[in-house]
Amino acid sequence: MNLTDRIVVVTGGAGGIGAALSRRFAAEGAAAVVVADLDADAADAVAEGIGPVAHPIALDVTDEEQVRELVADTEERYGRIDLFCANAGVTTGGGVEVDDAGWDRAWRVNVLAHVYSARAVLPGMLARGGGHLLHTCSAAGVLTAVGDAAYTATKHASVGFAEWLAITYRDRGIRVSALCPQGVDTPMLAGGIVEGHLGARVIAASGAVLTPDQVADAAIAGLAEERFLILPHPEVADYARRRAEDPDGWQAGMRKLIRRLTA
Repeated sequence: MNLTDRIVVVTGGAGGIGAALSRRFAAEGAAAVVVADLDADAADAVAEGIGPVAHPIALDVTDEEQVRELVADTEERYGRIDLFCANAGVTTGGGVEVDDAGWDRAWRVNVLAHVYSARAVLPGMLARGGGHLLHTCSAAGVLTAVGDAAYTATKHASVGFAEWLAITYRDRGIRVSALCPQGVDTPMLAGGIVEGHLGARVIAASGAVLTPDQVADAAIAGLAEERFLILPHPEVADYARRRAEDPDGWQAGMRKLIRRLTA
């Protein structure tokens, strides 16, 4: 995808990876970047920093009616949506002990929000014969988020849903990409480290922690090549291969890392 003159929507666009994507899309020549976020003030600030091509909007991605209204309003304002980035995400920092409300929130933000946006945006894209969906899924979607059961399960589901979309709609002009970074210097990771979450400590010990801007660079390159799996940390591909070839050995290695970090 060439971003020049494209109409782009980014959910979770007010911070971290979402803000970096929004800024980068504008820099690449997008005609409009809709910065959607639950935090309306933060979305306003990001849009103001980008300039006239950015349009902020308050959005709860777990509310399907709000998602439908976002898509309808954007199509009415700009005539179309070329790229929809379902980027919002949440962690729990816990395992099976996390209560049902925590599991439900992870499911709704990390999975159902992707379903809602696809339902809303696909009809227009299919009618025009083209469009691109970019889903931020995390390396946890192809590996495991140690210490966060709900994040692991929902991110695996988000990769699976993105793959289903790619298989189902590619021949009808729809491109789908799953953005799967590992450690990224965002409040999500920093907060987990401060709170002592095991998963955050494992991520910090497992390799380079990239900036959101570096993740945005990888996303731009992956979109240009129309790749399904976009891996800002290339080593994730090797990890996934080793995990597939020797699941028992991979799990043993992860347990060893956990023992070292918790000793």
